[in-house]
Amino acid sequence: MRSTKGLKAGAEKLGALRVGLAASVALVAAACAGTTSRQTDLAYIEQPVETIYNDALRSLDRNLWVIAALQFDEVQRQHPYSPWAQRAMLMASYARYRARDYDRAISSAEEYVSLHPGGDGAPYAYYLVAITHFDQIIDVGRDQARSDLALRAFTEVTARFPETDYARDSELKMDMVRDQLAGKEMEIGRYYLQRSEHLAGINRFKKVITEYQTTSHVPEALHRLVEAYLSIGLTGQAQQAAAVLGHNYPGSSWYSDSYALMQGQGVTLPARPNANAGFNIFDRIGNIF
Repeated sequence: MRSTKGLKAGAEKLGALRVGLAASVALVAAACAGTTSRQTDLAYIEQPVETIYNDALRSLDRNLWVIAALQFDEVQRQHPYSPWAQRAMLMASYARYRARDYDRAISSAEEYVSLHPGGDGAPYAYYLVAITHFDQIIDVGRDQARSDLALRAFTEVTARFPETDYARDSELKMDMVRDQLAGKEMEIGRYYLQRSEHLAGINRFKKVITEYQTTSHVPEALHRLVEAYLSIGLTGQAQQAAAVLGHNYPGSSWYSDSYALMQGQGVTLPARPNANAGFNIFDRIGNIF
């Protein structure tokens, strides 16, 4: 999962100062093959901060992410007390993010937050950490530790900087991450059902309903509860789950499947409650369990 448009815009805002582009032969040579001693000599040739910084921006424009990161690092090494250094720290993090050097991108952004918690770039730094975790999320068939990290990081962005564009984008991505985590719970729950480990499956489906209530997986989770409860003879709980499913998702194919399943086993659905009586998934969830 990748989202670089907003990140690039943020990076460009932080690096808007450009003062005449000049070639930074020393750093380009340091990034290329050559003898170690020669690279070291070139890497520490002192240059004006504007020259190094703007050459780094030019490298970004050319998608030379690794070279750009080295150049931004050099701004910090040669001119650590310059106002350019603080900006260069974030730009180096962004360049490493684009190079998919994710661990170093995160550590650089976290270092910025540690050193400059009140800096103008702090919202961007927090967001960069979150989006870097987000881009490493993998399919639901594998471990979702990265999804958890992304969710926590996006939550921190929205809590700390609620009025920013970063917070608004974080809220959208949090919904995507929750859907991913719910999908993982569903996959595990189905696996348990296939092995007739009904109680273990029920616990997974409950988690989807209680912790990921706004995701697209809730209708299926309710249906799987109906299926699991019927399998172990808990007819009352199955009826409750089916009723909640029918009330909240009456047009869902999962409700049709639950209805057919209960009809096939001779189990009747309870009367559907009055829609104005406040019966919904949140009011009745405790009764299912």
